[in-house]
Amino acid sequence: MKQQRMAGLVFCALATLVLARAPSIWAVEAGVPKAPETEELGLVPYVPTPHEVVDTMLEMADVKSTDVVFDLGCGDGRIVVAAAKRGARAYGVDIDPARVKEAKELAQKEGVESKVTIMLGDVFKTDFSSATVVTMYLLPEYNRKLRPKLERVLPVGARVVSHDFDMPAWKTVETKELEDSDGGSHTVYLWKITPEMKKRAARRDKKRASDTERERPRRKEKVLESQP
Repeated sequence: MKQQRMAGLVFCALATLVLARAPSIWAVEAGVPKAPETEELGLVPYVPTPHEVVDTMLEMADVKSTDVVFDLGCGDGRIVVAAAKRGARAYGVDIDPARVKEAKELAQKEGVESKVTIMLGDVFKTDFSSATVVTMYLLPEYNRKLRPKLERVLPVGARVVSHDFDMPAWKTVETKELEDSDGGSHTVYLWKITPEMKKRAARRDKKRASDTERERPRRKEKVLESQP
């Protein structure tokens, strides 16, 4: 079952990459102004997380009323709404205007719109530094791409939960396998941001700053050479 779902995700990903090159007519039809980030190849196929898995993710992260939860790639908003029902302040980010519309409608229907904010945008450009909990159901390559930012911006002790896909180089705090009501198998991973992760992020930032400083004279030379 999990192999079939993974194959479906890969197929959807390839289809999404093709659609990302097409004009964003659907964005206008959904009543949401087209944003530059919706044209980037950061789209992830939408596969809803079963409600049993949603509950498990939030339980493993021990989401409470004092938490700020960010769901990266929020889809129809079911994780965000479930977090808000636990009393948390919940934010959802999705690059698809149709999903954003659905998520807002769900929050209103469930009566938690005062605790929920749904944003149209690219998860890689979103400021989620205020999060104490981050939830994700993203393909492995997106987890890898997000890892440095998660380490850099999240505070020590923040919890990160992923449905089905692991995070390379991170040691899991807890892993749980479960079945949904249709018999599908799922794995949920929980991690916590540690001081070691923050140190690693600081080293990366320092190296990036150093590389930028070394490149600056070269860029200046190229500009001068290009002038008549």
